[in-house]
Amino acid sequence: MPSTLPVAPWRVFDIEVRALRRLSPSFLRVTFTGAELDRFADNGFDQRIKLALPTPDRPVGCLPAGADWYRQWRDLPDDQRSPIRTYTVRAVRQAAQEVDVDLVLHGDGGPATRWARQARVGDRVALVGPDAGHPGPHGGLEFQPPAGGRLLIAGDETAAPAICGILERLPADARGHALIEVPEPADTLPVTAPAGMSVAWLARAGREHGERLVPAVTELAAALLPAPAGSGVAGSAPAGSGVAGPGGAGRSGPALAEVDVDQEILWEVPDAAGPAPLYAWLAGEAGVIRTLRRHLVADRGLDRGAVAFMGYWRLGRAES
Repeated sequence: MPSTLPVAPWRVFDIEVRALRRLSPSFLRVTFTGAELDRFADNGFDQRIKLALPTPDRPVGCLPAGADWYRQWRDLPDDQRSPIRTYTVRAVRQAAQEVDVDLVLHGDGGPATRWARQARVGDRVALVGPDAGHPGPHGGLEFQPPAGGRLLIAGDETAAPAICGILERLPADARGHALIEVPEPADTLPVTAPAGMSVAWLARAGREHGERLVPAVTELAAALLPAPAGSGVAGSAPAGSGVAGPGGAGRSGPALAEVDVDQEILWEVPDAAGPAPLYAWLAGEAGVIRTLRRHLVADRGLDRGAVAFMGYWRLGRAES
């Protein structure tokens, strides 16, 4: 008799590596397969998932099953707990029971990079992802622009898979700009985007994180957003223009509060963006994203209800 229990939005999939493809010096595409991946919801855009990875001491990445998997995982002894990292789905092929995930090969020596550099076909991992049997929204999607208006999409290499996924799902009439900072020129990846979207890959080539992305976003913002009157930023808007004044209150709330990215997670995403001439989606190293947040909201007066800021990682800190 079929079960009448409600299907949860997320579930644990037990999977294994089917194929490995080195896309560039910094990107590795891992194709996973599993008997139940035909139930993995293909939501596109920046759909987040979690992978429980193998370690030298635990050759199988695994998680407890059921809706309470996270509490059970937290309660495990350290030597029995597979490390978990957050990624973005790059492609879903339900009929083939396959999911692609693009991994960044950092030089940090963390568990994710160590596993990625030594990954082999047949490696077994666990994936927490959206269940297609759930009738409502799954969550884990932050790219939710309003209809119309221009787009400003920007991030570093950790956001590149999400940005590529977003670009490939945009409607044909989408207009705007995508800026992607990567470690090397050879990390430029092929991506399909609407004709109205410009896509720029910015290679750091030894520079610090953000040294290419911050000035590129700042230059675009100057062209797309008039600065508020009295802000001291070139191109200030006239009084009464409806753009935020100094302090970055915007049209949607109180003055901008600073975020200590060494103590807090920078993650500001509107529930549903209202009509706006510009919608911005920015993700990557938290210190860089904080700088862009301050400039776009406080200096340029971008409506906080029309922008998503996400600190995917923090320089010098491992994902907990």
